[in-house]
Amino acid sequence: MKPTLFLSDLHLAPERPAATAAFHAFTRGPARAAAAVYILGDLFDAWIGDDQLREPFAADIAASLRALTDAGVPVYVARGNRDFLLGAAFARATGVTLIPDELVVEAGGEKLVVLHGDLLCTGDADYQRYRAQMHTPAAARRLLALPYPLRRGIAWYLRRRSRTENARKPEAIMDVDEGAVAAAFRRHGVPRMIHGHTHRPARHALDVDGTPRERVVLADWDDRGHYVEVSGAGLAVRDVTG
Repeated sequence: MKPTLFLSDLHLAPERPAATAAFHAFTRGPARAAAAVYILGDLFDAWIGDDQLREPFAADIAASLRALTDAGVPVYVARGNRDFLLGAAFARATGVTLIPDELVVEAGGEKLVVLHGDLLCTGDADYQRYRAQMHTPAAARRLLALPYPLRRGIAWYLRRRSRTENARKPEAIMDVDEGAVAAAFRRHGVPRMIHGHTHRPARHALDVDGTPRERVVLADWDDRGHYVEVSGAGLAVRDVTG
């Protein structure tokens, strides 16, 4: 049985060459032997609309994904908090399938739920209000109607503001809320969850209504590439370098 691979929080950008090299090594290497690949949000450090594909860096990442999907590997991409404007043109250019905020998939002979993970951080009320305002079709249309250079400036400003605000927030509200995690397990009735966003890689065993569950948190690609492999043999954490 081919493994299914899960990764998130790559934050690819021209100023992060090590992560970019690791991504190309991943798509040309272990991803080619996968049953499917799930990128669970924040593939890019910023995505300001599918016209970003005109930029050489974005086009290079898209080409790497296109080569993978052309090789017959299904690739599924969730929108993260940094790249929630990924759209249909990106999907056509790469051959990937964009997935909803929460999705039940089958891997290693069992069902599990995958998501970016930001919706689980309900303690961060300011972020949840911002997300509710921005992650709507109407908000996307308004943003995409702005000139491209203005969108680039807005993205720079929002990243800078996010870093400043996050530095002031208590650590506890930057992580997932246990109640939100339990509610997600109840919604989907699966034994395992895989998500990213928090940059706190770990495997958490928990009990929800008397039933054992596992929450797997994916690592960000700060120093090198990381992914989780799920197969009939179980779950394994893998690294990849450029």
